[in-house]
Amino acid sequence: MTISVAVAGASGYAGGELLRLLAAHPEFEVRTVTGHSSAGRPLAESQPHLRSLAHLTLRETTPEVLDGHEAVFFALPHGASGALSEQLGDVRLAVDCGADHRLTDPADWAAFYGGEHHEAWSYGVPELIVADEGGLSRQRERLVGATRIAAPGCNASTVALSLAPGIAAGVIEARDLVSVLAVGPSGAGKAAKTHLLGAELMGTANPYAVGGTHRHIPEIQQALRGAGARETPTISFTPVLVPMSRGILATSTARLAPGVGAAEVRAAWEDAYAGEPFVQLLPEGVFPRTADTLGANTCLMGLAVDEAAGRAVVVAALDNLAKGTAGAAIQSANIALGLPETTGLPVDGVAP
Repeated sequence: MTISVAVAGASGYAGGELLRLLAAHPEFEVRTVTGHSSAGRPLAESQPHLRSLAHLTLRETTPEVLDGHEAVFFALPHGASGALSEQLGDVRLAVDCGADHRLTDPADWAAFYGGEHHEAWSYGVPELIVADEGGLSRQRERLVGATRIAAPGCNASTVALSLAPGIAAGVIEARDLVSVLAVGPSGAGKAAKTHLLGAELMGTANPYAVGGTHRHIPEIQQALRGAGARETPTISFTPVLVPMSRGILATSTARLAPGVGAAEVRAAWEDAYAGEPFVQLLPEGVFPRTADTLGANTCLMGLAVDEAAGRAVVVAALDNLAKGTAGAAIQSANIALGLPETTGLPVDGVAP
């Protein structure tokens, strides 16, 4: 049976990626797209690459327009979806690609975002390890039958997936974590900003949110606490804008737990992601490129142990708009609605 879908914020980068993947999904039918300043304009003006959806016209983003669909995906700026989602009535499933429903702690929201804190929804990273009284499980188990899902921050999920296996297995320490990420500017949204202009980005690498100020830090800490960190995780997190339109290459390092060797470290990540369709550990000595994940719902990882420094090194690559945002949202929606998790989601990237 076809599932009717509305996408709020359809004129932006995240909205466009949602639509690209939804258009190829055999069970979803995109019936409504909404925008803000673009309301009343053809979708093809803002998303000219989506030829199969060129018949759609952007509408106002209101609860009345969104109600009545079986699934609603929000691709709105942070702070915009919380109040709107509370007004939804007849909607079976809502998935928020913004930050409004990710953080469980109001203090974290106040410190990194500000404004009203909204209820945390089920976190949309199915492969994430969760430690509870019953042992280790996966976040996907908490997505079955969910009616409200918070898709992850792209940087946050990349780092959490990189480090959670070692935390859960006890082979790395949760203090003194370090992550440096090369990221494409599409993660900052489509709004015109001087520092995101091509002339400002080409031929240079630009660090930002340096010194513990990036909004994804509490989301990473929340995920690692959930994976079993016995102490409050401390992480030095530094993103760097680089001249590629999309993609994340995250290099994360962590102190080895006392007495742990390289074989135990590799076993932890192999066990964590064995059989996962979208998160894959590469063979020993092989490390991913962002180019290998473009357009795909995959996160590829390489793993090494720096014996001299006593640290594990994880290099992870994914497409920030696909697996980092829209792909994770649709993957989580598949689980919530009882569909095969992989439905409509590509694992093959685009090359060259």
